[in-house]
Amino acid sequence: MSRIPNPLRLTILSIGLALARLGLIDRERAVETTVLAWPRIVTGIARMSKSAVDVAMVGVAVGTSAVAGVGYASPFWGLAFAIGGGVAGGTIALVSQRFGADAYDELGLAVRSSTVLVIALSVPVSATFWLFPEQFISVLTDNQAAIDYGATYLQVVALGIPFAGLNLVGSRTLVGADDSFIAMQIRAAGAVINIGLNAVFIFGLDLGVVGAALGTVFANVVVTATFAVGITAGWLPVIGELPVQVDPLGSYFDPGTIHDIVTIGLPVGGRNLVWTVAEFPMLWVLGIFGENTVAAFVIARRIWGLMNTPGWGFGLASSSLVGQALGQNDERTAKAYGRDIIRFAVATYIVSAILIALFAEQIVVLFADDPTSGEIPIAVTLVYAACVAVVFQGVAGAAAGPLDASGDTVVPFASQFVGMFLVSIPLAYLGATTSLGYWGLYLAFVAETSVPAAINYWRFRTDKWKAISETYRPDAAVADD
Repeated sequence: MSRIPNPLRLTILSIGLALARLGLIDRERAVETTVLAWPRIVTGIARMSKSAVDVAMVGVAVGTSAVAGVGYASPFWGLAFAIGGGVAGGTIALVSQRFGADAYDELGLAVRSSTVLVIALSVPVSATFWLFPEQFISVLTDNQAAIDYGATYLQVVALGIPFAGLNLVGSRTLVGADDSFIAMQIRAAGAVINIGLNAVFIFGLDLGVVGAALGTVFANVVVTATFAVGITAGWLPVIGELPVQVDPLGSYFDPGTIHDIVTIGLPVGGRNLVWTVAEFPMLWVLGIFGENTVAAFVIARRIWGLMNTPGWGFGLASSSLVGQALGQNDERTAKAYGRDIIRFAVATYIVSAILIALFAEQIVVLFADDPTSGEIPIAVTLVYAACVAVVFQGVAGAAAGPLDASGDTVVPFASQFVGMFLVSIPLAYLGATTSLGYWGLYLAFVAETSVPAAINYWRFRTDKWKAISETYRPDAAVADD
């Protein structure tokens, strides 16, 4: 996979090698991290591009109220990633440690147990959103046009929630087994399919927000089916052999494995849920500013999502490489990987932030049907704030990687909670209700990343995560002690 010519891979590798020449990170670890990280970054770019294209297409085809409606529905759709991401956080921790220890039976058990948990948790959520979409959107706004668009989008997209959760488990299984490239191929292809379907449904069939939702659902079904076939068969047409093969007929209800997934994954899910739940009060606060500000924030968050994609790659590379080292009882190497990846991630985020800041206005206007509309200047300034905040996100996300790999997932959850609910949202509210104005929103952007960055990095430096990891290491590794 490392031999495939790819501009993104070469760019990331160049940053890593430059840091190695400066003596800031180890050259070999820079190469290993790049091999694992760049496919996940491509996946993130594809997914966030899909999300951004959703908003852009809806904005062009329907207008500002529809963009706001999709924005109000997005936190509810985000529950799919809170649920699936939480379970998948347990999956990658267990899979990476078992893969490092060659404990393949336990690895398969972890994957099957994760699958059951995702289905059990996500199906009731999906059914609830299908039955009561308007009631949920109405909690966030009294703008009837936005409520109608948001409820319509939420009802349809809710059908895809279980599939989105299963996709995360499939992806983390492969990344934990040291192969992010195949996970990228599957999920990036799904994002491309999604964009194509959106174009057909929104513009070709004139389905508006329903078309955007249908494209998301169908694409997630295709990706889920691909992961299921590939992981159970151990190979896929065109792609070839996968690093793991899981027997679908094995046990799905091992109490010890389910307990480990829940104890590791619950704080990870909570951390993801913080991002999702925080959008509700944040959107309410933005509503005080007005519809243009809501639309501008939705646009800025989509661009923020694109800027944040390096963190997905570095965070998962860290979880995989650190987890494999812990599975081999090599704590010194585990910490070295964690330290180097934090530095690597921050440098990459700085490059990303500079590029986005230079072209902020040109990027923002792509999301509106009228380049002179009121949300454009607001969104541009929010993007500038996001460019500052995203550098701190590089620290927060990369420092959380070793903690996730070890099972020390409570602290990253707590740090995200503090940053969002105790600092970021209060700052936004002050902006909406005092002379602080939009500066409250700018500071809120920075606070939601700088606070978790400080806490997660402190926790990483304490080394307590190494001792916690001993609880979750595979039997093969424990027996070697």
